[in-house]
Amino acid sequence: MSGSSPGSGAALLRRLRTPAAPPHDACALCGVQLPSEHRHLADVERRALACCCGACAMLFDRPGAAGGRFRSLPNRVLVDPDHRLDAAVWAALGIPVGTAFVLRDAAQDRAVLFYPSPAGATESQADDDAWRNLRQATRLAGLLEPSVEALLLRRDGDRVDCYLVPVDACYELVGRMRLHWHGFDGGSVARSELDAFFGRLADRAHHLAARESA
Repeated sequence: MSGSSPGSGAALLRRLRTPAAPPHDACALCGVQLPSEHRHLADVERRALACCCGACAMLFDRPGAAGGRFRSLPNRVLVDPDHRLDAAVWAALGIPVGTAFVLRDAAQDRAVLFYPSPAGATESQADDDAWRNLRQATRLAGLLEPSVEALLLRRDGDRVDCYLVPVDACYELVGRMRLHWHGFDGGSVARSELDAFFGRLADRAHHLAARESA
């Protein structure tokens, strides 16, 4: 039969490239209505996310699907209780606030640093030395899947929390901060949102096994 069926790979890719986005509660591929908790698809070339249902997400779970441009976001959340992130590593990243996330951009093959601001996610390129320091400070950096996972960092005094998360979690945090930000430092409401977000993340995270002694 000529033409592409609605569920074919070619038809799905055309839907992804269509500028007009569907409602936030509908799958970007098939249009089915979505629950509040649903998966997301990443366009790694354009660094964009789209909501999708579980069935459509499965089409892009494997690296290389659709030529590698589109990837379903993983669901895992990991924390490294044995990390060595300290003030020196933090200073090398040049983060002007207490929260940031770092991902490996697959299209450009480089590490990219973001942090929340009143305008949304502010981008800053992490230099090679800063990325090397980060890789040495936590094993999570070596586990990152490019463009679909990120290291989410938070410094509170001398304490640094470090999680490996799907990138949609980072953009959820950025959206919450932008919504509740007030004044120069974000204000008390934004700080409460930040505490609540990291509390939920801690409940969800799986711990890496402790380092084996030499």
